[in-house]
Amino acid sequence: MTHTSPKRSLLWATVALTGALTGALAMGAAAQENDQEDEVGLTHYRLFVGDHADNVVRAIELEDGADAGTFEIAQTPALTPSDSGRTLFAVQGDAGTVATIDTGIAFEDHGDHADISVTDAALLPATIDGTTPAHVIEGSGTIAIFDDGSGDVTLFSEGDLTTEGFAPATIPTGAAHHGLAAPMGDYLVVSVPAEDPEAPRVGLRVIDTAGNAVGEVVDCPGVHGQAQSARVFAFGCQDGIVLATPGAGAEPPVLEHISTTDLGEGNVSTLKGGKAMQFFLGNFGADAVVVIEPGSDDPFNVIPLPTRRVDFALDPAKAQNAYILTEDGQLHLLDVLKGEIIQSARVTAPYSMDGEWRDPRPRLAVAGDHIAITDPNAGLIRVISTATLEEERTIPVAGTPYTIVAVGGSGATD
Repeated sequence: MTHTSPKRSLLWATVALTGALTGALAMGAAAQENDQEDEVGLTHYRLFVGDHADNVVRAIELEDGADAGTFEIAQTPALTPSDSGRTLFAVQGDAGTVATIDTGIAFEDHGDHADISVTDAALLPATIDGTTPAHVIEGSGTIAIFDDGSGDVTLFSEGDLTTEGFAPATIPTGAAHHGLAAPMGDYLVVSVPAEDPEAPRVGLRVIDTAGNAVGEVVDCPGVHGQAQSARVFAFGCQDGIVLATPGAGAEPPVLEHISTTDLGEGNVSTLKGGKAMQFFLGNFGADAVVVIEPGSDDPFNVIPLPTRRVDFALDPAKAQNAYILTEDGQLHLLDVLKGEIIQSARVTAPYSMDGEWRDPRPRLAVAGDHIAITDPNAGLIRVISTATLEEERTIPVAGTPYTIVAVGGSGATD
């Protein structure tokens, strides 16, 4: 079943107009021309690839495929960039640690433009150690890492990582479980475990930075996956989503459960948040995605896929574009405003979704006018045009390229 809203195009067009500059500056996706004669424009993107077999993260320049550094870690990582793109978190849950990498790409906002600075990538001495660290979530200038093995949350700012004697705060949230914590101002939205430690999470609640509960638990069975868009967080549940909206003034966030039970078979467990427009894109079962518009009378638009989904990503610069790779090797361009797939092209050999969930399969990262796709079986990164979905070139990568993050953008430089 597909639900659409007649207000969607008008609402999103308005949000895009008012929010495009902020989103572009925040992601480093664009820079306006500068009238100062001593400054020129520079565009630079760098890829970071986690190997599936070797315990390394490789940094690779998108433009020419040059080696930008190889960083040895304890195990195959999940990679999460900071909102600024300056720092990359390499989460190694089974090894009980999170490594931090300076990506070497930084932006400085000057209002009408952003300056870009490009230096060498480097493995930072700061690590976040625990029992089984997992989800990394940033909000309100604070980074939270949830430890599944203890139920504790580690809190710090990006700037703390380069200070001498890095000592982040730790807050207990309850029993150990596969959970998450999203910072929202002076509060955190955290998952709530079931009494049975083997059972799925039961909901979400708000706590303060001392770990004290604020308000009641909001049902969100099996809560998994989150994203932020325009200060609103969305969380996936087995029966819908929960939206967390900032409270007025110093008030705590407001949690609202929205059911998806009338949409048919499927649930949301992975989410991406729009940057220049307020929306979310989530999975909906194995072979569909759902566009979510907070505040709409009809917030869900389910889009079926031709076969099962492997990975998907949003384009931070082309706000209406989302890219979805399916197990038949097809890459699909989804127009989130129209709520339909408008273009498809084969980009890899098929990768079946049968087997173990950790088996090496392609992952996507958007870098300006290109989509970088790891192809583990071929030992390549495939560089695809966002305009045509055609492969422009490949970058050979040692080992088995798997997880991938792209950082960079355009800015002025002296």
